[in-house]
Amino acid sequence: MYALETRKRALALVSQGHSLNSVSREMGISRHAISAWLIRIQPTPRSAACVRCAPTPGAPHDISAYSYLLGLYLGDGCISRQPRGGYALRIACADAWPGLIAACREAVRAVRPMNSVCVAQKEGCVMVTSCSKHWPCLFPQHGPGKKHERRIVLEPWQQQIVDDHPWDFLRGLVHSDGCRVTNWTTRVVGGERKRYEYPRYFFTNMSADIIRLYTDTLDKVGVEWKPARQSRQAENISVARKASVVLMDQHIGPKY
Repeated sequence: MYALETRKRALALVSQGHSLNSVSREMGISRHAISAWLIRIQPTPRSAACVRCAPTPGAPHDISAYSYLLGLYLGDGCISRQPRGGYALRIACADAWPGLIAACREAVRAVRPMNSVCVAQKEGCVMVTSCSKHWPCLFPQHGPGKKHERRIVLEPWQQQIVDDHPWDFLRGLVHSDGCRVTNWTTRVVGGERKRYEYPRYFFTNMSADIIRLYTDTLDKVGVEWKPARQSRQAENISVARKASVVLMDQHIGPKY
């Protein structure tokens, strides 16, 4: 429980135009808690519970969380129709990365704080799941079949969010279908062969459209990339230049 004064100060900062993300960092309060306080104090009509279904469609309250969740969804997410109506958003997260699972759950809560989030254990991974009839409104890329078999294009309002929060979007993509690895090579120096190690980032996806969204966003933040050799059908994008890896480390870093 947070003290009343803490809640009042957090809500005051939001009302002054500060983002949920910045208020969360400054005060050490989860974005989910702040979103819940906003809903209690400023309840919206049931018909306008979704910002995209409102008379004047808008963006999610926490756009940085949405940008991250959009990357996760395009990588390892899906939306499926439920037998009793509504839709389930599912994001697959490997058991090896508990930090990723926690970050995914927090992002889902921040984007749809009025809906519950659960975790279903599968073999080698968990499915972070949340049900709402409005998930297709928030992720209009939803459609029949696999993502790499249909066109994936961002709506103008989504592209604006990605432009405003490119690193959150890239972090979501890398956390889903990417990795940070350490490569090595050998060189002869002064007649002696020495081993050198260097970090690099990979992103692999079978959708040419999603690959393009990834590389276009890398271009916008000044990260150099190139296609890597790939024997599978999926395309693999490599970031290996030292300055670019340093930039990726500052904003993304390895999964944990």
